[in-house]
Amino acid sequence: MRRSSPLTFDDGPDEHTREIIDILAEQRVRATFFVVGSEVEARPQEARALVAAGHQLANHTYTHRRMIFVSPATVAEEIERTDAAIRRAGQRGDILFRPPTGKKLLTLPLYLAQHRRHTIMWDVEPDSGRTPTAAEIIATVREQVRPGSIILLHPWYGGGANTREAIKGLVTGLREQGYRFVTVSELLTLGGS
Repeated sequence: MRRSSPLTFDDGPDEHTREIIDILAEQRVRATFFVVGSEVEARPQEARALVAAGHQLANHTYTHRRMIFVSPATVAEEIERTDAAIRRAGQRGDILFRPPTGKKLLTLPLYLAQHRRHTIMWDVEPDSGRTPTAAEIIATVREQVRPGSIILLHPWYGGGANTREAIKGLVTGLREQGYRFVTVSELLTLGGS
């Protein structure tokens, strides 16, 4: 039995989008990108390129602010503005959501429940809060991944160079362990297997 696991990327898009698309295309991997609405509006061509390459766009709020102790109007604006930008980029179907830093308290969960939105977290995060080498990123993922794991990567901006460098080796290593890569929506359809 083949194991399924999605690669997910938070933040962006930015000037490194084409590089990431090319790496994923070379590896024949479709991924899910939790994008920031203001970045999508600033770089609509990069967002459209992600969709055209077969990747899934998902919502990571408009400003990437922490979504705790905020008003219902703020939550609605952060999510709905980003949804609109994602739709303009060509994304079809349900738009998944991931809160910045994974924080959600009171108002955000209520909004998400009322609007029947899927909140997607993660269980493998090799590159947050520090600057690991590409080899360390690959080793961490290989050690921590389980069938159905959702892998979170941060390849954007200057600080994401090691993550971008790690993508190919990460994919190769996990394939050697019997993994195949799916989008988050595909994983949900498969039941997380």
